[in-house]
Amino acid sequence: MSGGDLEGKVSLYYEKPNLQTCTEEELWKYVGYYLAQAGIESVLVGGAVVSVYSKGAYRSGDLDFVSRAGLSDKIQAVLKKPGFEKVRGRHFEHPVCSHLIIEFPPGPLSIGDDYKIHPHDVKFEGQTLKILSPTDCIRDRLASYIHFKVRECLDQAVLVARNQPFDLARVREWCFSEGAKGAFNEFKKKIAN
Repeated sequence: MSGGDLEGKVSLYYEKPNLQTCTEEELWKYVGYYLAQAGIESVLVGGAVVSVYSKGAYRSGDLDFVSRAGLSDKIQAVLKKPGFEKVRGRHFEHPVCSHLIIEFPPGPLSIGDDYKIHPHDVKFEGQTLKILSPTDCIRDRLASYIHFKVRECLDQAVLVARNQPFDLARVREWCFSEGAKGAFNEFKKKIAN
């Protein structure tokens, strides 16, 4: 399917965000809408999810979408319509939206060794957009803290925990299965303060 074929099938029914100043949440909905309308299922993961769940208190600077289709020609054609260009590897930029980039990391969707991820569905302008649940977002951020020693990711997990309802028992169970009892205890102590 060429970009021209897609253009007839993908149209916006809402006012697009100001791409010079948009938030991660606004850009997620804008791009996610295009992808969903073209039949491409994608899940927002990573730091942008923290931004969405913290109502912008954290700014990631990029949006990571995991798609079962991987980085296909169809995705590139869909993103071209609103002006996103592939700049390198799996990264896309928009000339007006210089503060945020889009990336398509390889799948499958997982958190550590857990591949049974059930993202939240968010209805937006007649389309279903997918995002990690708050519990899975916390686990995802803790995974980076546990496995890559990125302290900022522990702080991001705490920020989500303080702003969203989540399943503490599931986070605990997952941390223990990852051999990270100390990381869980540190997380639990930080959210209690």
